[in-house]
Amino acid sequence: MSDPKVTLENSCEAALALGAAPESNEAERTKSTAESSAGFYAHISRLSTSAVSRLSDCCHGGAKMSVLAYSRGKREINQYFSIQNAKLLALVAVLLLIVFHSVSRNYGGGDTCEWLLSSGRLLGENAWQPYGCMMHRYKSNEAKSCLSEKHIAFIGDSRIRQLFYSYVNIINFEVKEEGMKHENIAFEDGSASLKVDFLWHTEVNSSMKESLTSWTLEGTSLKPDMIVLGAATWSIKLHNGSTEALNQYKTNLTSIARLLEKLAEHIEVIWVLQDPVLEDHLSEDRKMITNQQIDLYNEAALSILNSINSVSKAKVQILRASRLAAEQTISKSLDGLHLPRSTRDISAMVLMNYFCNKILKPIDGSCCLPRPPSTLIQKLTACFFILSISGYLVLNFICRNNHRENKLPKDIESGEEKKPSIAISSVAGLKIPFQSVCKLGLIMAYFYFCDRADIFMKEQKFYTHSSFFIPLIFILVLGFFYNENSKEAKFLNREQTDEWKGWMQLVILIYHISGASAFIPVYMHVRVLVAAYLFQTGYGHFSFFWLKGDFGLHRVCQVLFRLNFLVVVLCLVMDRAYQFYYFVPLVTFWFAVIYGTMAMWPQILQKKASGNALWNLGLLMKLFFLLSCIFLLNYSQGAFENIFSCWPISKLFELQGSVHEWWFRWKLDRFAVFHGMLFAFLYLVLQKCQVLSEGKGEPLFSHRISDFLLFISVVSFLTYSIWASTCKNKTECNTLHPYVSVIQILAFILIRNIPGYARSVYSSFFAWFGKISLELFICQYHIWLAADTKGILVLIPGNPVLNIIISTFIFVCVAHEISQITNELAQIAIPKDGSALLKRLLGGAGFLVVVLLLSAQESKL
Repeated sequence: MSDPKVTLENSCEAALALGAAPESNEAERTKSTAESSAGFYAHISRLSTSAVSRLSDCCHGGAKMSVLAYSRGKREINQYFSIQNAKLLALVAVLLLIVFHSVSRNYGGGDTCEWLLSSGRLLGENAWQPYGCMMHRYKSNEAKSCLSEKHIAFIGDSRIRQLFYSYVNIINFEVKEEGMKHENIAFEDGSASLKVDFLWHTEVNSSMKESLTSWTLEGTSLKPDMIVLGAATWSIKLHNGSTEALNQYKTNLTSIARLLEKLAEHIEVIWVLQDPVLEDHLSEDRKMITNQQIDLYNEAALSILNSINSVSKAKVQILRASRLAAEQTISKSLDGLHLPRSTRDISAMVLMNYFCNKILKPIDGSCCLPRPPSTLIQKLTACFFILSISGYLVLNFICRNNHRENKLPKDIESGEEKKPSIAISSVAGLKIPFQSVCKLGLIMAYFYFCDRADIFMKEQKFYTHSSFFIPLIFILVLGFFYNENSKEAKFLNREQTDEWKGWMQLVILIYHISGASAFIPVYMHVRVLVAAYLFQTGYGHFSFFWLKGDFGLHRVCQVLFRLNFLVVVLCLVMDRAYQFYYFVPLVTFWFAVIYGTMAMWPQILQKKASGNALWNLGLLMKLFFLLSCIFLLNYSQGAFENIFSCWPISKLFELQGSVHEWWFRWKLDRFAVFHGMLFAFLYLVLQKCQVLSEGKGEPLFSHRISDFLLFISVVSFLTYSIWASTCKNKTECNTLHPYVSVIQILAFILIRNIPGYARSVYSSFFAWFGKISLELFICQYHIWLAADTKGILVLIPGNPVLNIIISTFIFVCVAHEISQITNELAQIAIPKDGSALLKRLLGGAGFLVVVLLLSAQESKL
């Protein structure tokens, strides 16, 4: 049986929620930070050494000597390759990548509009990935908003007509291809006052020239805002692919190119290269339209238009992306000439992105998207970091000079070195916070370069089963391979909860970068992982308050600082709302709820309940009251929105002027924290009654009960997975999720903790990541993913696998460093002295008020 007193550290610290501040004293916290600083690579080396020592027990002779030599080699390697060296390597990589991308952007052609129109690759049947940028999928209302009061003209043959219909279908998907084919077609949308025309011109001739000339006349009101044109196949067909026809095409296009150049000074002009054909499927009257002929006509068009663009300020853009996509899909053409619908839709979406991204500025459409202007808050934040870096350099210079001076003089009589003055000590004390802020400033500059500046490339996500399950299996195998014996075999001990947070965070990272939310079974299982984090929040904080009863201001500030420091800095640097990083507001809110529930009168703690068992009933009534409040808010969305729309609370929970996102996130896992609190209470009561066996190797209950609970847990776990795998609709499954997610959470906990041997081991690979899980979760938004998680950051273009390896390495190093910086600044910003803490809080409140006022002022401009 376990002693309830010795589980104080286990219950209060081991099951802490994601990002919760440690409950240990300052020395223990420093020790924890030092252990984390030992690094991932030190972990790997130690684990390998442990595995080697186990292997050596069953080896003899030369094999044993080889194992010992291998172990010694690993230790020597670890001396040179620690987490600090890894961070130094990451810094060098970042500097080289910034230089490379800056040079390539400025001197190698870094116009994302050209990338959008001219290069890319197919990710799937109807998913196109432009080179180096992201393409937004426009919906009807977005297209109407962009094209309001606009006029778009398509000029060409039947293939341009198909492109016209695909473009119109983005605006109104009900429009069908019908009516006479060889004539002009007009489309208008009265609600948006937009107009899209198709002009039937099969050849580049005088007829096409006349139409273009009419738009160059002074004072004409019919000039379109964008012209999309192209033609060649009819010239090949009518003249049987003759050389004379090609020469005439060059002459006519040269004449028209001057008109296009003049039009391009005021409007967008795009020439569409001819797509390939499937020669075997062409009818007899089209057999002369060969890919060789099409290439000749495309080369002629490129030569003429490029020569015009080289001497003109205005450029006629050339659409090559359609041809690139068609090269991979023309085999699906029905007649060998016209493209499949999916390929035409890709070309239409490229055109929509080219024209509308500059107007609507979608966050997931980085092609043709201008860099957002810096806000006043961003500029002030940059100035603060620059001043901090300058201050650190000055302090470092002063400390070095003082160090040299203090080495020389000695007391003549005693011969001892003089002690440094108080002024020198205070200067040295200032060096630590300045150093931390300096490092943070450099890291924030990297964040800005990755996701706000036009330096690094971005690509959109595309889900395939292999992109999710292959790295998932690799990570899980790696985690199972690196296992160690736990220091204790307590229920949900510290090492186990770190492991739990670690593997869940890694799964969530893979889920995000692979775009696996498109696959509902994976989506539902990841929703359980998020609920499990909140479950840990309830379990950990309840355990602490129940056992220790520390409701002091210092404890609250430590937790809030640990959770919110990085997010507040990112809000300033990246110009994003607090609610954008939804998980931190969620955990912060629930911590406040737990604190209020446990601190309000009457305060019921384990000590009080030990004297009178009726107090346990009182605590259950408190939890029932909390559950009632959750139900009331859930069934009254209006009341919920009224509460969280009040200023200044609204600034914490609004996203784009609405609390709808906060309502969705809160409602989705509304019972998870309550479940964690209730489970912690039941566990601690059973532990107090000495019902549980928590010794090493011992099952948690008697063998019969343990076997029964294990069977029920496995069945429950698999039942939930089967249900989640049959989900067809996210909305319906999300409705049931708050009620059923606890089933799989509890099943996992019991499977992991009932067998004594399972409690006695843990994966230190996962536990290492668990210690920085909060930083990993937040940092992924901008330096691993891109465009605010909508896309993927591209550091190494053209090599997705190498890009993931390099970006992940830098990402993990940055997250670890931020974790250390947060711990260092927390000890300085949150002093134990009450009066000093109140002064810091007043200063922090004043800072937040200034930020809110500046933000409100900028929103009015």
